Amino acid sequence: MSAQSKGIAWVTAAPWLYTGGLFIVWELAVRVFNLPPYLLPAPTNIAGAIWQYWPAIWKNSLQTLYTTTVGFILAVVGGLALGILVGWSRFIYAGLYPLMVGFNAIPKVAVVPILVIWFGIGTIPAILTAFLIAFFPIVVNVATGLATIEPEMEDVLRALGAKKMDIMLKVGIPRSMPYFFGSLKIAITLAFVGSVIAETVAANSGLGHMMLAAQSQFNVPLVWAGLIMLAIEGIIMYAVMAWVEMRMTGWAHRSQMAQV
Repeated sequence: MSAQSKGIAWVTAAPWLYTGGLFIVWELAVRVFNLPPYLLPAPTNIAGAIWQYWPAIWKNSLQTLYTTTVGFILAVVGGLALGILVGWSRFIYAGLYPLMVGFNAIPKVAVVPILVIWFGIGTIPAILTAFLIAFFPIVVNVATGLATIEPEMEDVLRALGAKKMDIMLKVGIPRSMPYFFGSLKIAITLAFVGSVIAETVAANSGLGHMMLAAQSQFNVPLVWAGLIMLAIEGIIMYAVMAWVEMRMTGWAHRSQMAQV
């Protein structure tokens, strides 16, 4: 095996090695310092809780994944459309951007009660919260990508007879695609945050609801089991978005990080 192949193998194994090392250190720390489970349960206790409550964990994990995915898809569609609109015109940018910044500054947990008044307790507030919190990064990145068109290039294209629509379709939108697909990795993790926020306030299912119920019963291992499941779902969805980014915008990633 060549040195380069060994380096790639180590890089591939690195996430598993670091994760395993983290859990080993965690387990040893709990045992050495004799920490009680209600303060910090050991990974073995959390694994036991996952085994014991697996049917409920699985059901609530699927619910959270569903609300997050639907909210994320809505954010992708709406964010892409509004990002193109904002990046289309300086007038629209100047008018809408301050409003979006102001709305994004509002903690989404404060919006959930309003959504409950409008739609009641259930899945819809969780979907909308995931949408609202994942929406802004997509809009900003798409608009930023469109704004990176050099004025000189626009002048040349206009001199060649290109119209505004031609510049946007043939230069602007392709130019913004790396920004768009890069923003999906941020948006999907934020969508999970939005879903869990809503589930702890206005839902009768989902990991957020399950963890809140476990907390009220002082079942701390189950709370941590919910957190672990959220982390797993987040990592999987992030990896999917990273794969989509490389497939769709591989041409924009000419330089790679060192393998070792």
